[in-house]
Amino acid sequence: MGWWGKLIGGGLGFLMGGPIGALLGAAFGHQLDKGINQLEHLQGTDPGDTERTQAAFFTAVFSVMGHIAKVDGQVSKDEIRMAEHIMAQMQLSPDQRKAAIELFNQGKLTDFPLHEVLQQFRRECHRRRNLIQMFMEILITTGLADGVLDQAERIAIYDIGQQLLFSSSAVDQLIQMVTAQQHYVDEPSTAAATLDDAYSVLGIAADASDADIKKAYRRQMSQHHPDKLVSKGLPEEMIKLATEKTQEIKAAYDQIKKARKLH
Repeated sequence: MGWWGKLIGGGLGFLMGGPIGALLGAAFGHQLDKGINQLEHLQGTDPGDTERTQAAFFTAVFSVMGHIAKVDGQVSKDEIRMAEHIMAQMQLSPDQRKAAIELFNQGKLTDFPLHEVLQQFRRECHRRRNLIQMFMEILITTGLADGVLDQAERIAIYDIGQQLLFSSSAVDQLIQMVTAQQHYVDEPSTAAATLDDAYSVLGIAADASDADIKKAYRRQMSQHHPDKLVSKGLPEEMIKLATEKTQEIKAAYDQIKKARKLH
């Protein structure tokens, strides 16, 4: 029935426990009440099942987005628009949208348990690198909503990356990649992407060999493949985000092919 149906119909948030379960309970409130009576039928739920991971991803991404938006002292209109844009892309139901907004607001609170949420999120994801990387990319996109990562946002991103076992150099590469991807958001005819951006999107140096560029392209497409990410725990509602990522990667690769006259 999907993560949302299991959450509402079976009290998944209560089964999950921990800080993410607490956030779920606060965000969904009475909607979870009708699932309490069915808890005994779900006691055998695998803590690593896809629906549970999807619920954890949804909860963590919107609450930590709120934390990133507020970390510099105030939430900008651009950051609010970015959160709303992501919600629109996900085509959330009214109840889901209300819950996402509540999670975003919880993340803005001074007592938001960031460390505990990240640690549980990593466990719920079973340390699936591609899935956690998508989480990082969404957070970086939020920080870049106004066009630049300020010092407070950058420090927060590095701290989150460290807690999710990303090295500083890996976070640097993600920031460069997401920054470059922003230039491919428009239609190709109006895109402001440069050739340097294209190489950054693929995570490879401009002097890389043709063979290495093709490998980098295939690797990035595999890491961002929507079906693979959903099977690992990306909420189905976020499939459009993953699809747009693959389109941006393909646009970057096409630009490099054209510049190098590759076939």
